[in-house]
Amino acid sequence: DPKREPRYYQKNAINRTIEAIAKDQKRILLVMATGTGKTYTAFQIIYRLYKSRKAKRILFLADRNILVDQTKIGDFKHFGDKMTKVTNRTIDKSFEIYLSLYQAITGNSEEKKIFKEFSRDFFDLIVIDEAHRGSAAEDSQWREILEYFDSAVQIGLTATPKETKEVSNIEYFGEPVYTYSLKEGIEDGFLAPYKVIRVGLNVDLEGY
Repeated sequence: DPKREPRYYQKNAINRTIEAIAKDQKRILLVMATGTGKTYTAFQIIYRLYKSRKAKRILFLADRNILVDQTKIGDFKHFGDKMTKVTNRTIDKSFEIYLSLYQAITGNSEEKKIFKEFSRDFFDLIVIDEAHRGSAAEDSQWREILEYFDSAVQIGLTATPKETKEVSNIEYFGEPVYTYSLKEGIEDGFLAPYKVIRVGLNVDLEGY
């Protein structure tokens, strides 16, 4: 619901993102702990850019079907018939907001790369949910999609900005414009504290 008041840290994330876009920043990274409402924050960003016509056509990418489906019937339901989910490897260019699994628009063979049916400047805004799951790796399929639509503003959402030799979100998106950590979420009372409980299995403890 666009009228639902975002929590203070969601507001910060939204405002920092809108400010970065106003300064012509094209690659934006938001780091928010799991359970702090990344998708709702993404909806608020998209909704504001869409309402102000700063972004007319938008692609929301995720890597798990449940994420796409929950987003469509949940936080994004306000977009109604302006929104579509890409399925059955068919592209319909009459919508304004597209939700897709990256696996649904690309693949190892050229005929699976249906994202190329869109012109390279079709989207003004691309939001990549859970951008830590290998998306920024240079040879990943996500990266190919992002590089194809390189004129769009691209916002990566992640709980963990993974920095390894193989995968670097920061190398692609730059330093996060805003971070809301697990520790802050727990301290603010939005997330339940967790305990690490070590369970010893007999086999491990006693050997075979």
